[in-house]
Order: sequence, then structure tokens, then C-alpha cells
Amino acid sequence: MAADSLTASAPSGSADQGRPGWRSEARSNVHWAVAHGLPRLAMRGAARRGDLQGRLMTTDPSGDQVWDLLAEIRAMGPLHRTRLSYLTVDHAVVREVLSSPDFRSGPRPAADGVLARLLNRTAPQVLNPIEPPSLLVTEPPDHTRYRKLVARVFTVREVERLRVRTEAIAHELLEALDPAAPVDLVASYCALLPVTVISEILGVPPAQRERVLEMGTRAAPSLDFGLGWRRYRTVLSGLHDFTHWLDAHVEALRRHPGEDLLSKLIEARDEEGTLNDRELKATAGLVLAAGFETTVNLLGNAIALLSRQPDQLDRLRAEPVLWPNAVDEALRLDPPVLMTGRQTARATSVAGVSIPKNALMVTILAGANRDPRVFEHPERFDVARENAKDHVSFSGGRHYCLGASLARMEGEAGLRALAERFPDMRLLPGARRRPTRILRGYETLPARLR
Repeated sequence: MAADSLTASAPSGSADQGRPGWRSEARSNVHWAVAHGLPRLAMRGAARRGDLQGRLMTTDPSGDQVWDLLAEIRAMGPLHRTRLSYLTVDHAVVREVLSSPDFRSGPRPAADGVLARLLNRTAPQVLNPIEPPSLLVTEPPDHTRYRKLVARVFTVREVERLRVRTEAIAHELLEALDPAAPVDLVASYCALLPVTVISEILGVPPAQRERVLEMGTRAAPSLDFGLGWRRYRTVLSGLHDFTHWLDAHVEALRRHPGEDLLSKLIEARDEEGTLNDRELKATAGLVLAAGFETTVNLLGNAIALLSRQPDQLDRLRAEPVLWPNAVDEALRLDPPVLMTGRQTARATSVAGVSIPKNALMVTILAGANRDPRVFEHPERFDVARENAKDHVSFSGGRHYCLGASLARMEGEAGLRALAERFPDMRLLPGARRRPTRILRGYETLPARLR
């Protein structure tokens, strides 16, 4: 029955063996089946049996049911073992796992197993954020080498140098809006602000930024587990297009370098051999995509929170010094990344529980951010919360978000500019969440500015 369901979900391609490209499609079918189809079936079966991991991975990500589910997981204790993995919403356990050398990022099947061989043989030749040499799934020493090359542009000092330009971009975008007409804040503002900032950092010409945003939107579900066949194909097309675009962009900057970060990385790669070409493109591609995807969610989530609680917005107007803290409070209460996975590199122990090698661990960042032992009245949105910055929305340890300072600054500049330019803005019915499971944000956010 399960096998029938799996094979019925995707075309076999057997009738098209005379058509050019059928082998590539067949490989793609097999890769989907191993990477997403089989896990999808396993998760659905587990969910039907009441398994919390299965329910977490199959619950509608567009609604608020996830918060009730996280409360159930919390009731099971600091670490809950399911049939498929270990789950935690405990703040202390999440921080321990994310910083422990006993855990590695990028959970994968055993290297000598049949599934791993199938994945390797059928993997599409595209840049993928959850495939090496992506920063998200590599470990030292490679991870350290990649990170060191781009870290300098994301220091607090460098980010502050970008603040004036970011504020100017925000004001330009807001000035272009028609205050008399309804507007989708995601499409017209939340997405355009971070993509413009990160594009300038990486030398992306203005005429190409809309295309980069569109490709990023298609590829965003690549972080999700158990994609359906149609969504997998959409994601793959986005990754293919982004890979080809980045190839051309790197070659253009190689011929005509600028003062941007990517031009400097290309120069360092060509002169010092610090990175090979694939490592260079994977690192630059991740910085570009991550530089706007999560910040879009931060801005949209924060706007929704402030709109639902105008008393908090009133307090920010009275005490503008609280804007940075308000950004962290929004990150805490409705983070742009719901959860992240790890795998044990060796047998270890967490929260008094022995965990074998190669076990999967799901650290639910959004749950840790609402741990009542750390945050008083955790469901309350309080822009003056003293420990708002103790959230784990930027992950932790060696994989702590490289662009955390930039995201905070963009969040503050973008939210403050919107509140000052349109103080009477109100959201309209029709807001819709993104269908992604790992990334949590709004796909549309209709509003009237006056």
C-alpha cells in the first residue's frame, strides 16, 4: 500500500524513454522518492498513530495549530523521544544541542547505506542550501573556512555602516507606495527592503533583483522535509535557475569587479585559492538567499504583531529607544525559522537521556522561545521585555546566524520607518501565511496605509 502510494505520487517516466532528457527526469524522480517521498510517507503514518514528530511535520504550517502542538511536546518533558527522532522545546536543551560538538548539522543517511548511495547518484547538479558545501550543513574545518571569508561584512561595526543606506532604501520604498490604495506589504515592502540591501552587498544589479527575489521564493521550501512531488519540482526549478543565474553573475563580476563583497571573494578565490569555484558560489548563494528570505519573515511577523497590539506600538512611539528590543521580542514570539535539525556525531547524553550515534534531534526554536522557565508570560508580546534577546531564533554555537546583526538592523530600520511614515496603517482581511514549514512568515499581508 505504501509503495503504491509512493509510485502513484510521481510519474515513472517509463513511457517517455524515447524523449530527450528522460534519464534526467528519472534521476529526479528517484531523488524525490528517497529524499522526500519515503520520509513523507513515514511522517504521515507516524502522525496517524499520534506520534508528535509526525504530527509536527504534517500539521498545516499556515495556521496557529503549531503552538498547541508545541505545548503538547513541552508537557512530555525537556526531551521527548518519538519513533523517528528526539524532540525538544526546552530552552536549555536547545542551546546545549546547538552548541555541542556531539551534534552535527545536515542530518543524512549513513554514508555506506543504500539510501545514501541513491541520493548521491541522483542528486541534481544545483546549489542547494541543505547540501554541502553549504554553510548550513558543513562542519569544521570547512565550515570555519567558509564562514571566515564572509564574516567581516556582518560584524556589528560593518552593519552600522550600512544603517544609513538601509534607512534611505526604506524611505524610498515607502515613498513609492500609494497611500490611498490597499497594498500588500510583503510584496511592496517587506521583501524589497532586504533583497535590495543584500543585493547591494553582493553586487547584484538593480534590474536583476526582482528575478533573484522570484527565484528565492520558488526555492525557499528546499529547507522543508517531505516535499510533495509538485512542490519539489517547483523548488528544483528555482534552484536550477538560481544556480545558472549565479554562474553568470560571478563571471560578470570576475570580468568587471566592484567594491562589493562578492567581487572581493572572487578576487580572494582567484589569487589565494582559498575556495574552489563551487564553494565560492555555494557560500555567496546562501548569503544572498538567507540575506532576504528570513528578514522578509521577520518584518512581516513583526508588523502583524504590532498591528494586533497597538498599545505596544504606542509605547514605541513614546519610547523609541525600545525599537531594537521590539525587534528581538518579535523574533522571540514569532520567529522566522520554526525549527532546525541535528544529528549525533557520536553517542552522547542530553537532559539525562542517552542518545546513540546518528540519532536525529529536532530543536524547535519557536518552542524554546516560549519556555515559561525563561520568559515570564511567554505568549505575551512585550516590547519592553527585559530578556527578549535571550531567544534562540538565530540558532546557536558555530552555526549561529552570520547575518544576525544585519537582520536586527534591517528589522529596526524597516519597522520604524513604516510606523513613522504611515502611523494610521491598519491590516486588512486576507493575510496569508507562507506554505513553508521551516521558514515561518507571511506570503501576503494586505494593508491600508491611511
